[in-house]
Amino acid sequence: MNTTPYILLLLIGYIIFTIDKKKEDIPVPPILVLIGIGLFFIPYFSSIEVTKDVIYQLFLPGLLFVSAYRFPPAAFRRNGGIIAFLATVGILITVFLLGMAIYALSSPIVSISFVGCLLIAAILTPTDPVSVTSILEEVSGKRMMAEVVEGESFINDGTSIVLFTVISGIYLKDRKSLDIGTFLGEFLYVSLGGIFIGLAVGWLFSKAIHITHHKEYQVTLSIILAYGAFNFAEHFGFSGVLATVFAGIMLSFEFDRSIKDDLFRESLDGFWGVVEISILSLLFLFIGIVASQHLSFDYWGLAILIFLASLIVRLLIITGSTQLFLPWRKKFGWKESILLSWSGLRGSMSVFLILSLQAKEADNTGLIISLSFAAVLISLIVQSIGIHPLSKKLLK
Repeated sequence: MNTTPYILLLLIGYIIFTIDKKKEDIPVPPILVLIGIGLFFIPYFSSIEVTKDVIYQLFLPGLLFVSAYRFPPAAFRRNGGIIAFLATVGILITVFLLGMAIYALSSPIVSISFVGCLLIAAILTPTDPVSVTSILEEVSGKRMMAEVVEGESFINDGTSIVLFTVISGIYLKDRKSLDIGTFLGEFLYVSLGGIFIGLAVGWLFSKAIHITHHKEYQVTLSIILAYGAFNFAEHFGFSGVLATVFAGIMLSFEFDRSIKDDLFRESLDGFWGVVEISILSLLFLFIGIVASQHLSFDYWGLAILIFLASLIVRLLIITGSTQLFLPWRKKFGWKESILLSWSGLRGSMSVFLILSLQAKEADNTGLIISLSFAAVLISLIVQSIGIHPLSKKLLK
């Protein structure tokens, strides 16, 4: 295996992150994605292979863990209700409404079954706010908004995988029909099992760090926690994503409650900060490279309509859920709802789901893959670039 192309990709990521200090008008992710698209046409980088396993088992656990353990416990106490609602009930309603919208939009243009439209909706539902949370907090001055977007994103990743698995199974004829009872049973089994394992190993780790005072060993334990919780849960058929997320959340609660070692926190932040930047550099470049293989098709107009439909559906869900309950209604007005909707851009989890569908090598998935990749790229670029001016326009 030639590792030089990957080192060069890391160098490119380093250069872009260094140049883009403010991350305002043009955040890093869309720049890296566009560079990745350009690199696809350079033969030297043709040896780069991007698979669903690389993204799912190597990149996602690290990204999810660092977001979860940094997430302040007070944020869950303040916004736990809306985060949980959006990441569970909200995502179920979103897939159904977006699937209906895609079916209505595509019917006059191309033949896609309703289940196929639901599959596209399931791919586009998970959010990836890595490039917008800091902008939201800086421009709005409201940490609450960034907390809701970030908290929803790393919990709805687990929900999205379950939905995608069920819908893709029906579409590819692995299942004959959608049985609500079976789906709910599988959803609870996968989700609750992952949450339990994450909380359990997270608690054990928080106790284990007191055994040694060597910061290097403690950081090593955090690597074992992030990837160990993920693989342990996956081994038993649970959600590795939720296991890693809740392991990080448990560590965050223990930091707040009983771990008073600031030097350990500094060591942990230093190590995972490097890991996060490295993964993000490779990930967004990979997205551009792998998406380029599927962007030569005749339905870009439909892809744009699907992207717009995803924004409208998310706005309906955000507005409805924030106005449905009085405590949320006091915190979120129509301006905040628009920003929360715009901040739900698509990214790494959507790409993993697309690659998972591609790996099945079914004959009737080509158009779905191309439409999904196109919608993801539009979302990443347009929403990342637009979040700063939109925030200033609405909250000035």
